[in-house]
Amino acid sequence: MRIVSLLPSTTEILFALGVGDDVVGVTFECDHPEEARTRRVVSGTTMPAGLDPAGIDAWVSAATAAGEDLYTLDAGALADLDADLVLTQDLCAVCAIDVDTVDAALDHLGCRAEVLSFDPHTLAEIAESIRTIGARVGREEAADELAGTVEALQPGPAGPAEDAARVVVLEWTDPPYAPGHWIPEMVEAAGGRCVLGTAGQKSVRVTWEDVAAARPDLVVVAPCGFDRAGAQAQADALEAAGVLPTGVPTYAVDADGHWARPGPRVVEGVADLRSALARLDPVRAGTRSR
Repeated sequence: MRIVSLLPSTTEILFALGVGDDVVGVTFECDHPEEARTRRVVSGTTMPAGLDPAGIDAWVSAATAAGEDLYTLDAGALADLDADLVLTQDLCAVCAIDVDTVDAALDHLGCRAEVLSFDPHTLAEIAESIRTIGARVGREEAADELAGTVEALQPGPAGPAEDAARVVVLEWTDPPYAPGHWIPEMVEAAGGRCVLGTAGQKSVRVTWEDVAAARPDLVVVAPCGFDRAGAQAQADALEAAGVLPTGVPTYAVDADGHWARPGPRVVEGVADLRSALARLDPVRAGTRSR
């Protein structure tokens, strides 16, 4: 089978299931595992390089309002690769090429590749995506095992403990955004309480007043598309600007690898945050307001 993956998350899933040799095309963002970088890149971005977070937000907003494409699809490469299966998304126009663009390109080229689109909003739906891919590539047993590690993170019906640390996750920093989708579930799986953002919903723009009013014990800086070093630079900038609640610690995470991608490494993101919560000041943790 010849597979083109237009999502970093599905690329990771395919390699984790042991069918990396079948992957012939990827996006410019597919960087895990390292072997994925050796595959032909079939999509890129139209975003100018070197923009800061505010500049990225302004550029994306303007391009979206104008109906402009945020990503490019190399139709010639797609034709050359003669794929049997193309994996794409219909989740977020800012994240990757959507299914309609892929379908139109394949129709134009006369290609008969099967297109599977993924739209996960929760941890359960990430697990379902893994199983769907596993069934299509003949790796059902491996997919069940991998999906089980994600399903094990799902919060119980009782919700977070009464004394759980109050956590604000910043999915973007300028302007600030609170997370939706699976990220609030990840916080709860780590033992915290996500006090801005709603599981299964879209991320939302908030204000610094909203962040302060949430009375967090920890601010997690997890800007979509940035690794830990990039997130740490933004956390440092926020602290220098004095926009965060006084005395509240920040924790920068590998947002791109462990949080923003709906794939198997969300397990690592939860483990990382669990360790950070365990290191919170015990005096502060014992006296937090409820």
